[in-house]
Amino acid sequence: MMKTFVLSFCLLVTTFSMTFAQSAQYQTAMSKQIAQLDDPANRAPEKMQEIANTFERIAAAEKTQWLPYYYAAYCYVMNALSEKDKSKVDAIDDKAQAAIEKAESLSPKNDEIYCVKSLIATARIGVDPMTRGMQYGAEAATLLSEAGQINKDNPRVDLLQGQSLYYTPEQFGGSKEKAKEKFELALKKFATFKPASEIAPNWGEAYTKQLLSK
Repeated sequence: MMKTFVLSFCLLVTTFSMTFAQSAQYQTAMSKQIAQLDDPANRAPEKMQEIANTFERIAAAEKTQWLPYYYAAYCYVMNALSEKDKSKVDAIDDKAQAAIEKAESLSPKNDEIYCVKSLIATARIGVDPMTRGMQYGAEAATLLSEAGQINKDNPRVDLLQGQSLYYTPEQFGGSKEKAKEKFELALKKFATFKPASEIAPNWGEAYTKQLLSK
């Protein structure tokens, strides 16, 4: 009986130690990549692709974690939004879509995931605004509305809603004044926003200030 107890205890300790080591390794790897993602010097498409690749490798190793897929999707959609050759945008966006769907399968009804999905729709608009604006504009707006219902305190929701208002022509519902109100509200929320963890999404404040200065 005692021998069985000791063996079980040893197995429990070993399992706990391995899990803790894996968790610590995961946190370290994620923190390193997020720091690179936050560095403006790494915004070149080639570098963003490299960072996305690393996030996907982390995701392959940590199959129950949604954040690596989320950040890989974020990298891809940033590249899609900055791509000058419109014929390449959909292919890049498809990679973002595939990654964010994997994230969503692990963490459904997630406001942060909806924010990235709205960016993916926005990138598709840019390929041909006249023919795609109505479909993907409505999709992006719906996603942000749902994100806001899940978490009304998420500043990225207001940032992205403001961005949409800022870049949409007034005849199609855009408004610089309403955009300004959204950016100001986003900054108020950023001032009190606390990420769920050190590696949880926390981007957008600097970009909000940049847009507001315009």
